[in-house]
Amino acid sequence: MRSARLRRTRRASAVALVSALTLSALAACGTSSSDDDGGAAGGSGSSDPSAPLDPKTKVTITIDCMPPAAKAAELKEWKEDVAEFNKTYPNVTIEGRSTPGQCLEPPRFTAMLKAKSQPDVFYTYFTDLAQVLDHDGAEDITAYVNDRTVPALKDIDPNVLASLKHDGKLYGLPTSNYTMGLLINRTLFEQAGLDPDNPPRTWAEVRTAAKKIAGLGDGIAGFGEYSAGNTGGWHFTAHMYSLGGDIVDATGKKAAFNDDLGKQVAANLHAMRWDDDSMGKTQLLKWGDLQKQIATDKLGMFLAAPDDIAYMVQQLGAKYENFGMGPIPGEKNTLAGGNNYMIKKGISGDKVKAAVAWLNFKNLTVGKGQFDWARTKADKLPVGVPQPNFWLGESKQKDDAARVANATMPVANFKAFMDNPVPGKAEPPKAQEIYKVLDNVMSGILTNEDADIDELLDTAESQVNQVLANQ
Repeated sequence: MRSARLRRTRRASAVALVSALTLSALAACGTSSSDDDGGAAGGSGSSDPSAPLDPKTKVTITIDCMPPAAKAAELKEWKEDVAEFNKTYPNVTIEGRSTPGQCLEPPRFTAMLKAKSQPDVFYTYFTDLAQVLDHDGAEDITAYVNDRTVPALKDIDPNVLASLKHDGKLYGLPTSNYTMGLLINRTLFEQAGLDPDNPPRTWAEVRTAAKKIAGLGDGIAGFGEYSAGNTGGWHFTAHMYSLGGDIVDATGKKAAFNDDLGKQVAANLHAMRWDDDSMGKTQLLKWGDLQKQIATDKLGMFLAAPDDIAYMVQQLGAKYENFGMGPIPGEKNTLAGGNNYMIKKGISGDKVKAAVAWLNFKNLTVGKGQFDWARTKADKLPVGVPQPNFWLGESKQKDDAARVANATMPVANFKAFMDNPVPGKAEPPKAQEIYKVLDNVMSGILTNEDADIDELLDTAESQVNQVLANQ
């Protein structure tokens, strides 16, 4: 499971000048001693792409984002999974690749695609598909993925798979997904006389609750928002989705937020900031700032993905029991995203089969790999965060039961979020460039009491239309 920090670091810094991290190959984690060049020598192979990999086929594949040594528990599990995988495929050598620090930074990712230096199996976000295809970087794996090679395929949310498709062709397999909800500080809710088991369900209720929480004093804010580093635009998008609005029209060529809903979003935030004084004095916040505030009981609620909770406990020393989640207020749609692995364009068919077999075992089998919740608990890693949550049907029932049985946190705190799923909606095209523009709307609203909302939206609309015209 990928952390919120990893995902947001890339999202928030997509236009920042960050030095590319050096991609370094670490020693192979597989139990095989093969030193072949990744061909099919030593096995029969199969020319049928829909057939599973022949266990006799000798092949080496490189895999992106092996956990670094600093993440000892995660690396231990990776090595265990390689060993278990090799019991079925003894002739497949898995060569894990890792980077010091974050797995993916925008400059490194783009440079990798341009140089075509990505590993055989490389890590991306759902929003990266267009960029990868622009560089002809990913193999069309449609023919390789079926109920024989990925037995639980029928139970993967089709909306998640749709994020990995273009013109009906499949280019990746999911690792995790998320939908945004309302993250709350249960302690502050109780102190303000609010019911933490029933978080606000409308934006009017959010405003009322925020005023009560801010009324506790001591520098506590009731509701928090981002307005810098592209995260302001990201959250403006979430607000629009929650009310049934959009950022870009159906053609993908014109801005769609400068309407009554866009003005409603902006006006509500402006009123909370200046009329109610319920959003705190410090603004121009970016990812990480709100997490620190709510973890230290200085913030009542903000929009977030569920795995923010694990980050705050693991990195900021917070306690699981202090947090809860409800669905995104408004509940029309919610911003959805996630991550996945793609397979490098042009590698051999046997390598593609080996990659699909590994991804199926590691990421797409209930009770195995990342879904081995008993092992995750034993390794003192978080269990109970309601994501990845791309399962449907029988797989969902089994995974939910195992997750609850091995939970390391009070899963009842997320009941409102889990019992009231909101349809997920993907990020807009040219998301990072659009978010950078919409940061100006959010920062204008939250830092200027006399902000002209119509002017802010008019300017942003013009700039977003220019971004879209350059696709």
